[in-house]
Amino acid sequence: IRLVLERLSNNQEEYASLTQTIITLIENKKPLNVQQLVDLVKAKTSIPEPKIVEHIVRLQSQEKITLKELPTPVPQKLGLYLKTKEAYWYWITIILATTTGITVFTIPEEAYPLVYIRYVLGTIFVIWLPGYAFMKALYPTEPPSKTSAKRLDVMERLSLCVGMSLALVPLVGLLLNYTPWGIRLTPIILSLITLTAVFATAGIIREHQSQLKENT
Repeated sequence: IRLVLERLSNNQEEYASLTQTIITLIENKKPLNVQQLVDLVKAKTSIPEPKIVEHIVRLQSQEKITLKELPTPVPQKLGLYLKTKEAYWYWITIILATTTGITVFTIPEEAYPLVYIRYVLGTIFVIWLPGYAFMKALYPTEPPSKTSAKRLDVMERLSLCVGMSLALVPLVGLLLNYTPWGIRLTPIILSLITLTAVFATAGIIREHQSQLKENT
């Protein structure tokens, strides 16, 4: 019984010592990944690598340490940034605007039930896309996460996007009224597509610049 108790005591001491070593190395050395942490622990102790890895995983499951993935570096060139997932909103905006224009010009009002696709895309195009692109150009970065304030910020963004769209569309119509093209369907659609594309492009450029500043 004494030998069993001694082994249990030694295991507990080894566990506590290894735990303290790992936590101290994380705080002082700030390893960039798990492998670097394992190498640092191996240099400090004589414990085999599989046991170190098992202990690190156990500590994470107990929420004593947190292993985070390194953020993907922001590409320096805008062309490369456009290929990242952060630029998905830009391509979705451009594709939606272009698809709406094609749908309006190719699907006649008498073509049921295809005309409902035109109505749905047209509604999104009029009350959402121009304002969304405009807000992206003004405020390219998202609000901070984790707090309940994000919900408020998201709702404010949604309201502002719809409000700006409802303000921009009549303004475009008013300006077209003083041009030779007048307030007709084709010039309105083309003007809104152009306006949305310009605002979205300005937004993605500002977003890329903001991301570069945050990572420098």
